[in-house]
This record gives sequence, structure tokens and C-alpha cells, in this order.
Amino acid sequence: MKTSLTLLLFLCCAFAFAQADKDVASQVEKLRLALIDPTIANLSEVSSINLSYGHSSGKLENQAQFIEALVTGASDFATVTFENQTIKVEKDVAIVRHTLAADVLDGGKSNAIKIGVILVWQKEKGQWKLLARQAYKLP
Repeated sequence: MKTSLTLLLFLCCAFAFAQADKDVASQVEKLRLALIDPTIANLSEVSSINLSYGHSSGKLENQAQFIEALVTGASDFATVTFENQTIKVEKDVAIVRHTLAADVLDGGKSNAIKIGVILVWQKEKGQWKLLARQAYKLP
């Protein structure tokens, strides 16, 4: 009987972690799509009001600056893919790592970039929100 309860508890926990990974992955995909087709609504939906958004250049933005840069076209992504993504969930925090490959439009010219990214997501009122992002140059 004790073994059955232990197994049941293990299976419940495994299911909960798998669901959390799936929920975070869904939010990451919403972020990817919002980078390509940004609106105030879709960027606000995935990001925390306390967002700290770091670029590979060292530039830091808060949520309002992050949204403004994308909506106004100051940051203009034609395409974005996330490669080699990993997700680690611990309670109400998730760490996502991936390589971002994108075509960025700059003055009408397309510029291909490939950078490393770490994302920190936190569950806020039942919804995963991007709390922090730091990009870095790949070797």
C-alpha cells in the first residue's frame, strides 16, 4: 500500500512538472511571435511589469522601454527562431535558455544575428510572465 501511494505521488509530481514545462514553452512561443508582430497587448501579456530586459550590447530596458522599442520598430525582427531550448522549472520560477537566430531589419536592410539568451519567467496570478532576459554574444 505504501509503495502504491509513493508511486501515485511520484506520478502526480511528474505530471505537474511536465505541465509547467509545457505552459512555460507556450509562453516562450508567444514571446517569439510577439517579437515578430509586436503589439502593446501581446507584449504586455507575456511580460512582467517588473521586467529587466538585457541586450547583448549591455543595454537594459524595463517593460515600457521593451514594448516601445518593438512597437515603434526601433527593434524590428523580420524572423526569429529559438534553437537548442532548455526549460527548468522550480516552483513558480522557470529558467529558459536558447540560442536566438533572427533577421533584424535596420534601415530597410536585413541583418542576421545569432545570440545566446537566458530568460527568467515567474508565475504571477496563475500566469507565466517574463521577469528577466539577458542576451549574450556567442563565442
